[in-house]
Amino acid sequence: MQLGEVIRIYRKSKDMTQEEMAKRLGVTAPAVNKWENGNSYPDILLLAPIARLLGISVDTLLSYREELTAAEIQGIIMEVDQRLKEKPYEEALDWAKGVLAEYPNCAQLIWQIAVLFDAQRGLQGRGEEDDEYLRSLYLRALESSDETIRSSAAGSLFSFYMRKGQYEQAEECLEQFSKLDPMHRHYQARLYAETGRTGEAYKAWEEMLFSCYGQASAALQGMYTLAAQEKDREKMHMLASKQEEMAGCFEMGRYYEVSSRLDLATQEQDAESVVAIMQEVLESVEDIGSFCKAALYAHMTFKEVRPEFVTEMRDNLRECFRDESVYGFLKSDERWRELTEKE
Repeated sequence: MQLGEVIRIYRKSKDMTQEEMAKRLGVTAPAVNKWENGNSYPDILLLAPIARLLGISVDTLLSYREELTAAEIQGIIMEVDQRLKEKPYEEALDWAKGVLAEYPNCAQLIWQIAVLFDAQRGLQGRGEEDDEYLRSLYLRALESSDETIRSSAAGSLFSFYMRKGQYEQAEECLEQFSKLDPMHRHYQARLYAETGRTGEAYKAWEEMLFSCYGQASAALQGMYTLAAQEKDREKMHMLASKQEEMAGCFEMGRYYEVSSRLDLATQEQDAESVVAIMQEVLESVEDIGSFCKAALYAHMTFKEVRPEFVTEMRDNLRECFRDESVYGFLKSDERWRELTEKE
């Protein structure tokens, strides 16, 4: 971690502005800003005053100890966990503070230790005496350059504020997540529910559920395509079945349930099944937007499916079903000819 990043993390942990820091060091605010952005470095004579002001050692300021490996982090966490089981909470926390002083820039370790003590504090029924310290650890982890660590820390800090009823601070944590991130909806729904905005909470959960269907359906389709390339019939049957079951579970409507079986029946040239599925698909197009009225999505608003869209889609399906390069094995089937005739 660069010197500027260390200064920024510890300055923020003390709720100190760049202007306040500059004033106490006898420099300008732009100078502090340049340090933190890595555009310049403080004079060597300022290192000790900066360290004292931030409450850290010069070694820490200069990132004397850098990142740990995953195995090293795991070893430390196991040691902390063992101390929490065998020794008083305060003693284990003092030991952990010593470790963090030695490795002040390892965001992964900072976050994991904060989570461990935060959870243990709840189990032991401790009061709020350690709140500020644990909050400072989460804030330090939020400064990580690793997006995964930042998201994890934001989620932990969100839960921390929710337990304390500090809903405005909890909502600020949501800014750490992209609005396209499912976890943003997850935490937003929790916040709505906790603050009595039931309708909004339902809507957020429903939007998350609807989005999950799309992602899961795409994943199953990708797996099905791979299984087809490998000619693994057993797996293809399993995945097609899962697609149908999932469409039913998510109340997507009959069209999405039956259409998932068409490709498999076609590849197996099962004329009876193909024609039956084609017929059901064409019939169910009428209700392709039935999920809009499903109880599962009662608080969501969807665009109305226009009649001309349904007609166009049915015509397109018939056109696809007439493709002899795919369905040529049905040429002698009278039912197939009747189904694919233009209305």
